[in-house]
Amino acid sequence: MGLTAIVLGAAAGGGFPQWNCNCDVCRLAWAGDKRVRPRTQASLAVSSDGRRWTLLNASPDLRAQIQATPQLHPREAARASPIAAVVLTGAEIDQTAGLLSLRERSPFSLYATAATLAAISDNPMFGVLSADVVTRRAITPGERFALASGIEAELFIVPGKLPLYLEGDDPDIKSETGANVGVELCDGRSRIAYVPGAAAVTPVLRERLARADVLLFDGTLFADDEMIRNETGKKSARRMGHLPINGPDGSLAALAGLSSRRIFVHINNTNPLLVDGSPERARVAAAGWEVAEDGMEILL
Repeated sequence: MGLTAIVLGAAAGGGFPQWNCNCDVCRLAWAGDKRVRPRTQASLAVSSDGRRWTLLNASPDLRAQIQATPQLHPREAARASPIAAVVLTGAEIDQTAGLLSLRERSPFSLYATAATLAAISDNPMFGVLSADVVTRRAITPGERFALASGIEAELFIVPGKLPLYLEGDDPDIKSETGANVGVELCDGRSRIAYVPGAAAVTPVLRERLARADVLLFDGTLFADDEMIRNETGKKSARRMGHLPINGPDGSLAALAGLSSRRIFVHINNTNPLLVDGSPERARVAAAGWEVAEDGMEILL
């Protein structure tokens, strides 16, 4: 079989609906409106043999995501899991908190940049992932490394910023460091690129993304001032380190013309893309984009 990816979660931090949000979009979800479907926080599972799986990020919703995904259920031995590895794109809470749900001494490998592993090591809570069970490996962006089931992976630099709890008062919003990366996966025939957070699309980044058969890309906010306008926050998309979808330099424009299958992930609870039939959903569909849902399977 070829590469298989399962969207475990499609939402940004906080999920959808967010527990304390009554914005126009969340209000539909609280009311049970059929035009919206709940989504958990962003994560992807990938495999090329259907038996051994790698997670891209470990969201706070990971236990529920495993429960909802039969491919990730334990099987065979009394204590065993098909989860062989976790690859992190950063050290944000919504990328790492789920690691604490994997603390019951089942072995797996943890791959991330040195900067991300340092942030984890600095938090003693992650010491529950015993070194004799969970192997941590620092990956240099551009270095190729092997994952379970014959998948070759590579981390690559994506403009972004430090995690919220490390950023300080005047963060560098578009820094290109190991603090924020994307993941490219290849089985020798097909290629997937996963970029849940991007502050900009540089020419180098666009060139890399253009070679993917499937691109899952940051869809946090539709408009740069979305959260400011609906009074759910004081920061723009760009201030949070996320390129908005709309606008002359948004992701729709920046990634126009790519031939890959393109899917928005990491979608904030305020984003009208979450509403079936919305003008914003029609706009991205007309541009050739899909909107990820929990449980979406991608077969290559």
